[in-house]
Amino acid sequence: MNPALFRRGLTVATALLTLAVGLGGPPAAAADGPGGAPYLPRPTGPRAVGTTSLHLTDDSRPDPWAPGVDARELMVSLWYPTASPNGRRAQYMTPTESELLLTEGGITGVPLDVLSTTRTNAFADARPAGHTRSLPLVVLSPGFTKPRATLTTLAEDLASHGYVVAAIDHTYESVATTFSDGRVATCAACEVPHDEAFWNRLVTGRAADVSFVLDELTEAHAEWDGSRLIDPSRIAMAGHSVGGASAVTSMLADPRVRAGIDIDGMTQVPIPDGGLSRPFLFLGRQAQYSPGSGGGAVATWERDWQRLTGWKRWLVAAGAEHASFTDIGLLAEQLGIDIGAALPAARASKIVRGYARAFLDLHLRDRPQPLLDKPSMRYPQVRFCTPETSTCV
Repeated sequence: MNPALFRRGLTVATALLTLAVGLGGPPAAAADGPGGAPYLPRPTGPRAVGTTSLHLTDDSRPDPWAPGVDARELMVSLWYPTASPNGRRAQYMTPTESELLLTEGGITGVPLDVLSTTRTNAFADARPAGHTRSLPLVVLSPGFTKPRATLTTLAEDLASHGYVVAAIDHTYESVATTFSDGRVATCAACEVPHDEAFWNRLVTGRAADVSFVLDELTEAHAEWDGSRLIDPSRIAMAGHSVGGASAVTSMLADPRVRAGIDIDGMTQVPIPDGGLSRPFLFLGRQAQYSPGSGGGAVATWERDWQRLTGWKRWLVAAGAEHASFTDIGLLAEQLGIDIGAALPAARASKIVRGYARAFLDLHLRDRPQPLLDKPSMRYPQVRFCTPETSTCV
């Protein structure tokens, strides 16, 4: 396994941020955010979005990365429709998380809290709105070393269309996770040798995290008041990089996950010979995941494609880079940083949001989605791949 496909610190964005600072001083600030701060694009749905965070503790298992810690603690962000926006936008991440993320990438020449100033669209702790058991739930899992905040644009968009979204910070796998009591956990897993056993341990541990979070959100006496809105029969998972690979292991481990999306992530644990019959979507870079292009990451998709026995699609985006599929691409572009992508970050974000929502609307709401049937003039950069013939159109 090639760990570089999973762990790239802040990925290409941070490396090029460092390069840009060294060559030309601090990057230019975004003009559209308040006071020049970075900002996230507005959600496309009709609903206002609320958000809150949960601090959850799983006493049934020890932490896999912290020796002597007998319980697994997680921070989870929730996004959901609200009818009572309170006017206070949620913070993107804390100043400490921003500092550790930038420091880990060797970034100088920008304020260390710059990511904490990113303008979001969701209202902090707004009251959830909806009927009991009326909303599908989508679990999001970020890439290795990435905070859950880096999937906020997708989460806000889905919530604006009537989904509850839960993004998990997998503790000690992110550069920084801030708990509700102010403690900050750093990346203990970064210090472990990254061999094949490590990646298998990582994705199976994430599957356990996902199942625990589903328990906490769907049990009769859930900690979050909005849990009553969730329809436990309509749950899906999506993730980026190793978070996308974890969608496969989560579906194999937990039948409650009805559908999955792997966004640009080499799959780790193979699907068993018996197959996986639930719907699945691969969405990745054309340069990395075009079928028939060789071994490595694409070979894992080709292997698992044969064992996906239900509805499935394999899509690639021309001109995208690994960071293009998350907020990192958007924020780097606003800071004046070229991440090496020919595809503009705003366009890449529209592709992720558009195809993810179409997939989820089809499989969690039974709404026909012509977008998933064939190439679309609205998204000319997206190609539909047929691995059996090694072609993409």
